[in-house]
Amino acid sequence: MVNGPDFVRDIRPDDFAEVDALLQAAFGGVQEVALVHALRRDKDMVSESVIHWDGRIIAYAGLSRMVAPVGWLCLAPVAVLPEVQRGALTPAGQAKGHWQVGKRLVSELASAARTPEFDKSPAIVVLGQPEFYEQCGFSRTRAARLTSPYPRDFTMLAAPGEDVPKAELIYPAAFSSDD
Repeated sequence: MVNGPDFVRDIRPDDFAEVDALLQAAFGGVQEVALVHALRRDKDMVSESVIHWDGRIIAYAGLSRMVAPVGWLCLAPVAVLPEVQRGALTPAGQAKGHWQVGKRLVSELASAARTPEFDKSPAIVVLGQPEFYEQCGFSRTRAARLTSPYPRDFTMLAAPGEDVPKAELIYPAAFSSDD
């Protein structure tokens, strides 16, 4: 019987090198590795989550603190090992499974942001492919009045309530850095 991936968990310091390799494999370069290092260095990284399976980390997501609006977070980067994207998990000697680890990871983060029971739930902004992120609970409609240095068609929001907030998004310095 094929077992699915482990639960989403917080990153540990001994995961850092493996996450660097995952980011490089998923994005084909070191730009996102440099972004994560800069966010950690600048103490803008709020949370980093991973999914571990079959002896390795197969998915990663970082949440960083936005400069503005105060209290909002930015989901970036999100990475899944290329060989397990689109649910193609195949452990040695076992049948192919179908677990959408990226979707599971992002959905859990978006769900936490939309929880109305917690007054302190942060709004989370993401820049990415709407076809993927809207399935995970992010909304382009709710982000329609946000001003961003990035393309509006790819900017989405997950937050408590159903309003369409008007705000200027100011990302941490690491997002505009060439480190």
